[in-house]
Amino acid sequence: MIDRDRLVKTFCDLVKIDSPSGEEDAAAVDLMERLRTLGFSPVRDDYGNVIAGDGGPDPLLLSAHLDTVEPGRGIKPIVDADRIVSDGTTILGGDCKAGVAAILEALTSIREDGTAHRPVEVAFTREEEIGLVGARNLDFSKIAAKEAVVFDGEGPPSQITSASPTYIGFDIEITGRAAHAGVEPEKGLSAIEIAAAIITKLPQGRLDQESTFNIGTIEGGTVRNAVPESTTVRGEFRSRNLETLDSIRLQLSEAISSVREAFPEATIEDHLHTEFETYTLTDDDPATSLVTAALRSLGLEPSMRPSGGGTDGNIFRQRGISAVVVGMADHDMHTVRESVTIPDLVDAAHLCETLLRR
Repeated sequence: MIDRDRLVKTFCDLVKIDSPSGEEDAAAVDLMERLRTLGFSPVRDDYGNVIAGDGGPDPLLLSAHLDTVEPGRGIKPIVDADRIVSDGTTILGGDCKAGVAAILEALTSIREDGTAHRPVEVAFTREEEIGLVGARNLDFSKIAAKEAVVFDGEGPPSQITSASPTYIGFDIEITGRAAHAGVEPEKGLSAIEIAAAIITKLPQGRLDQESTFNIGTIEGGTVRNAVPESTTVRGEFRSRNLETLDSIRLQLSEAISSVREAFPEATIEDHLHTEFETYTLTDDDPATSLVTAALRSLGLEPSMRPSGGGTDGNIFRQRGISAVVVGMADHDMHTVRESVTIPDLVDAAHLCETLLRR
């Protein structure tokens, strides 16, 4: 039986363990001990992801990530009626420790009841928040599951991420020529000026319902009185439409080419990399059918919503695993206003338990 008080305590205990991206070791050690208590023999792969399973055939993979964003150190969770919040100086860490807590509670309930259940695997990943890095480095030789449920969505567990975009990041490295800004600026070639010329030729913000473009950082120059010799521009674009992605990629290439022609003495290098690939769920998708049936058995009506972000579910699907991302009761992610709704958190644990019992 799902125990609300135990679930809330588990969640609060988890968020008190600092685990910003890249510093998840303490959280991993804690989780491995919890999994051992539940009868598993967890391991950490070469990248530090936590993996466990009961060894049964055709397991269901349950997954969430260990890391949190900043400010996420010294979190003090406060239970306020049906909500859990931070003290306002940090995030709460519901993303994604609400998902971790729901999975742990379901596994605890099943162990206590001693009833038959579907074989299970769990994967708790590192560094999801900085580009799904843990999932991309997950040792899939240790994963047998062909279906997965990822507890990493916003809102109640009935909220299913129906689609996710392809994410392409880019770096533009510009080398000009340094000179003294007050004595002989005409001998210089400003890398920042060149960067600005490129940026003004590019789109910004939301391009359509499926696509976005963003310049995230500009780094360049050394001191106020020197013509800047080098500048790096970093950005990204996303879309669920492959033709739109090609169009944006072409626009970026043309902008860089035209500025190269305008500044022939400069060196401009660009690098594009795909972080994750798009997907759209279909009615006959195995994990989707599994989750929607389980939700309806609990009296919860599935709500399908596309997302502009990515999760470990993108990586699992690239690796041939039918993965579905569901809500985990979290709201206002990545802000100090973040909160977890306790009844929804209980529903997330019930969903997890129902998936295994079915």
